[in-house]
This record gives sequence, C-alpha cells and structure tokens, in this order.
Amino acid sequence: MVAHALTLAANDAESWLASQADRYPEDQLQILKLALETLSNESEVLANSALGTAAILAAMRFDVETVAAALLCCLPEKALKHETLIGRFGPHLTALIEGAAKLSRMDHLFTALNAEGGQSEALRQMLLAMADDIRVVFIKLAERTQALRELANPMANKDDAQRRKVASEVREIYAPLANRLGVWQLKWELEDLSCRYLEPDTYRQIAKLLDERRLDREGYIEQVLKHLSETLIAAGIHGASVSGRPKHIASILAKMGQKRLSFDEVYDVRAVRVLVPEVKDCFHVLGLVHSLWQPIPGQFDDYISRPKGNGYKSLHTAVVGPEGKALEVQIRTFDMHQEAEMGVAAHWRYKEGGGSGTGSGVQDKIAWLRQLLAWKQELADSHELAQHFRNELFQDEVFVLTPQGKVVALASGATPLDFAYAVHTELGHRCRGAKVDGALVPLDRPLATGQRVEILTVKQGGPSRDWLNPHLGVLKTHRARSKVRQWFKLQDHDTHVQQGRELLERELHRFNLNNVNLDKLAARLKFPALDELCAALGRGDVGSGQLDRALQDEYVPAPEKPLVSASKRKSDAGGVLVEGEPGLLTQMAGCCKPAPPDRIVGYTTQGRGVTIHRADCSVIRHLPLDRAARLLQAGWGGQDSQVFAVDIELTAQDRPGLLKDVGEILAQEKINVVRVNTLSQQDTARMEFTLEVKDIAQLTRFLARAGHVRGMHTARRK
Repeated sequence: MVAHALTLAANDAESWLASQADRYPEDQLQILKLALETLSNESEVLANSALGTAAILAAMRFDVETVAAALLCCLPEKALKHETLIGRFGPHLTALIEGAAKLSRMDHLFTALNAEGGQSEALRQMLLAMADDIRVVFIKLAERTQALRELANPMANKDDAQRRKVASEVREIYAPLANRLGVWQLKWELEDLSCRYLEPDTYRQIAKLLDERRLDREGYIEQVLKHLSETLIAAGIHGASVSGRPKHIASILAKMGQKRLSFDEVYDVRAVRVLVPEVKDCFHVLGLVHSLWQPIPGQFDDYISRPKGNGYKSLHTAVVGPEGKALEVQIRTFDMHQEAEMGVAAHWRYKEGGGSGTGSGVQDKIAWLRQLLAWKQELADSHELAQHFRNELFQDEVFVLTPQGKVVALASGATPLDFAYAVHTELGHRCRGAKVDGALVPLDRPLATGQRVEILTVKQGGPSRDWLNPHLGVLKTHRARSKVRQWFKLQDHDTHVQQGRELLERELHRFNLNNVNLDKLAARLKFPALDELCAALGRGDVGSGQLDRALQDEYVPAPEKPLVSASKRKSDAGGVLVEGEPGLLTQMAGCCKPAPPDRIVGYTTQGRGVTIHRADCSVIRHLPLDRAARLLQAGWGGQDSQVFAVDIELTAQDRPGLLKDVGEILAQEKINVVRVNTLSQQDTARMEFTLEVKDIAQLTRFLARAGHVRGMHTARRK
C-alpha cells in the first residue's frame, strides 16, 4: 500500500517537473530533480503537500532555490542533516532549506501563542525578524496556502475543530503578513479559505449569491467592457487594457461589515479596471466614464494627485452603470498597477484598520521591505537579497519568548535582566539568574530572536548597585536602568528625608527664621507634603539655591541698603578668613581651584595679596623650604552669593546628544560653564569643563547625576 502511494507521488512529481521546462533552464531543473528524489523517501501526504507548495511558488516565478527549498523544508529532522544537505545542494540552498525548516518547526508555538490573543502583531514581526532570507517567509505563506487547500479535500480526514484552528492562525498571522508583503495572489486565497472554515454559513451564503448571479454578472461585465473599449478607441486612447476585476468573498464580507451594507449595496461586486500607458490618460478615461454613466456622489477618490501615505496611486470611482446597476471602476497606469501588485504601494494599514496596531518604526521597516521586494527582480544574485534583508530589517530589535510563550520585543543587545524588567518590574528586582532555552546563562549574555527565557528569582530582595555599572553590561535598556534607580531612590527615602531636614534647618538658621510655615514652603516649591520636600532636598533634586530663593521671596525682608559694596564683595574671594582675619585681598589659585568646604591654605604673593590653594594642591606640597614661611592659615568665612571655579573631567561612550544630556543637568543644577573642551577618539568622548559652583556639595550632586547619564564611564573633579 505504501509502495503504491509513493509511486503515485513519484508520477505526480515527474509530471510536475516536466511542466517546469518552460520556466527553468536544464541545469536548474536538475536541482529540482535532485530535491524530488530526496523527497521521494517520505510519505505520500508529505510529498504531495510539499509538491503543492513548490507548485505555488513556481507559478509565481520564484527562483529555483526557493522552489527546491519548499520541497525539502518539511522533511523530518533526521533527513535534514547539515552535512548531507551541504554535500548535495551546496551552502546557499542548504541555508535556505534550514531557515524554512526552522519556521516550519515553529508552527506549534505560533498556534499556542495566537490562542492567547493579543499576540498576532508581535508574531508577524517575529516571523520577519527570524528569517535571515526573505524567501523563507514566502515559502511559509505558500505552505499555509497549500495547507488550507488540503483541508478542503474530503479525503483530508480533518475535523471542523482542526480546520478552524488552522484557519484562525492563517487569518490572524499569515494573511495580514501576505498583505504587507504585497503577495496578493496568496493574500486573497488565504483570506477566502480562512473565511470558508471560520464563517461557513456566511461564506456559503455569499458564494451562493455570487454563483446565482455569476452568469448575469459576467454577461453584464462583458457588455460594459465592450462598450468602454469602443469608447476608448474612439477617443484616441490606444494601448489601454480593460478587464473585469475579480471579487473575493472575504473582501465582500469585510466591506459589508465595515460599512454595514447589504450584498446588493456593495458597489464593487461588479467592477472593472482600466490600465493606460500614461497618467494624463487616467484623467481622460475618468472623464469618459463619467460621461457614459452617472457617478455616484461621494464614491470618487483621486489617489494619483493625493497618493495614500504608503504611496498607493489610482483613480477610484463608482457609477450607475447600464441597467441602473452600481459599477466600480479603477483607473491607473501600467506602472502603477505593477507597483500595487508587487506590494510597493499595498495599503495594508487601510485594510487592517489604521495605525493603532503598530508604531511608525515598524511601518517604516515594512515600507523598506516593500521597496526591497521591488528590487528583487533587479538583483542578479538572490543571495545579495538575503544579505540586504539580514543586515537591514529589524536589526535594532530582538523578539524573545517567556516560558508561557508570550513574545517580548527588546532592543538589540538586551540581556536576560533587561528581559526580566520588560516583563514585570518586580521580576527584575528579584532576578538572580536566567535560563535561555533551558541552559543557565550569565545575566550579561545578549539575547537573540526566538530564544525562550526563564528568570530565576528569590522570594525577597532587590537589585544590586552593580547592575548600574556600564562596564559590567548587565543592563542595556534605559527602561531597566530607570527601574533600578527608582528602586534605590525609594529605598533611601528615609535617609534622604533626614538629610533634607538637616539642610532645611541650616538654611532657616542662616536666615534667622523661626516661625516659618513649612507646609506652605513645601507647597510653594510644588511638593504635596513637607517630607516630600525634604526627600527632594536630600536627593539633590532641589538645590539649596532654589530653597534660598523661596525663603528670601517669602520670609526675608529686602535690606534697605547694601551692607558691603560690590567692589568689596568681589575682592573678598568668597569671604575667606586668613589667619582668622576677614577682608584681606585674596584670589583663588588657578592650579587647584578650591571651593568650600575644601581644606585651604594661603600663600603670600608680592603685589597680589594672598593666593588661596587647596591644602592638598601639588604646588603647595612641592613648595621649596625657603618659601614655606610664606604659607598662612586660611579658612572659609561666609560665602553668600559667591561662586567658585572648579575643573571637572567626564569620559563617556561617544553618541549623538551626549553633550545635550550633560548640559540639561548643568541647567537643572543652575551651574554656569566658564570653559568647555571636548575630544572624541575611538568612540570615546572626553569632556573637560570649568564650572562655577557655590560649594562642593553642589559639585558632588552634579557629578553624581552626570555619572548616571547613558554611556558615561567616569565623572570626576580634576
């Protein structure tokens, strides 16, 4: 019985191979023959199914490698040994076969994921991202088309539940994917056959209505085509093609549902398409059509003057045709038609309900893919197409799976820890390890598309500060790093509140303020409660300058006259006390740029008063003994409204917007920049700043915040 079945399959294969002689040269037919011989060792069902898939692709004029891969990709794993395939078919065809086989083995996973709901868009993106060669996706679409055709066979021995399962998967994932790729022949068949199994009663009703009126409709369209063709020739429009446009049941049902129409109200059940050589002919034909038949108000669309956002061009109109019946007419050039059929201008967003499902980034990638398909015929080597696809499409994203099968999209280079935070913040906090495809991996291992990730957790605990260290590389995404920083911010809340309260008390004491409504002060600074203000002060989110201005504006009366002249304040060098005496002529050393509360010393200079150095300044440490006697004790006095110049150095991974991010922190801290010097070498940016700060606390806050800028390696005072 089995031997007889294989003979029948072999006879079918020989007949099909002979029919391809007009499509492929002899050397390519030998590749197909070798593929058929390899296939002949399997079951009749598998052989016939693979042959049907290959026939679909051959009819669409795909290259011989694609057709051969369609014949072989569904073989069992034991028959797909890499060494055997390489020896028989070479590396390029072997890679294509293995890629198509990988998608075939994912069928059970896609079925399970689709059953959860809400995953269809992610699955379509994942299918595209997993394919190293775009032809793999076409093979998959052809295979699903063949699977639906086989379900219609009474001998297929499939129950209704199984038919509905396959049809649901095709409708949710593969038909929209075919639509996006512009594979119209497969798109319509996938949609119609899916509708047949998912909505059998409605499908049969529409099919019956179409069939009952088929002869009348065909006769009607033939009459319209004859009349329109004669009119075009009489008007001097030569080279035009006038044809009836096929209608598909799924399309009719969709239009009836979207516009709440009855079958008789669907205008394009009777439809014709006119193709002309030039754009000017399109509008000429439109005028002729409207002169022949009365246009239906509100049913004209000019997608030539105003193309759709995806580039689709055509004229659409609906008229009251002969016998008072509604007739749809599409008018476009041959080039426009070719672009539409190849998918360059396929209106998938319009058909699938607008842009709510996907972001503009995915739409741009799909648009790029459409352009790539248009180039397909121009690329002499199909491997060049595969390389373009591999390098360009979805290069900035990976799609991985949870243990339950949910698809999670991450930035390229993301780690298991990034994955944990993408799934749930608490899962990330309690993460202590990860398994990828069942094997333990370190937390800094980059993930790849298609991998299944399981996070190992502890019952209690939180993140480690080491996770924020960019050199360790355990966190790559901004979202995950933000979650970790937020956790530590909340954990240190009590400490920050205490530190902020102490800072607030010092400022109140400095202004000699006793009866201050602190709740009102918090509200003035836009905080709901005093503790929130104190926490912000302790974290450095609110600087002492902001607090001082709020206190001065609200509680400190303005002095009637300046207590110290402007020239006196300028020469006071920040209120430095030299040998306990204020008011001496002092200046800050440019070598070490001291600022409160640095330990300082004074050095007497001839004609310039006293120069103030940091106590650990290298100039002071290496001072000759004969000059040591010129050193004086110094300390900080009052330094209200004074600023001090300090030098800092930042090193970071060079990227666009780095200086902008640093500048925003400087602006938030209200720090003035006196000098800046930047140098980029080998993707590393080195930035030197001279800043004016009020004290070291302000500088420390800035350096701490700068250290958390994306890509920052070091942030230090020089």
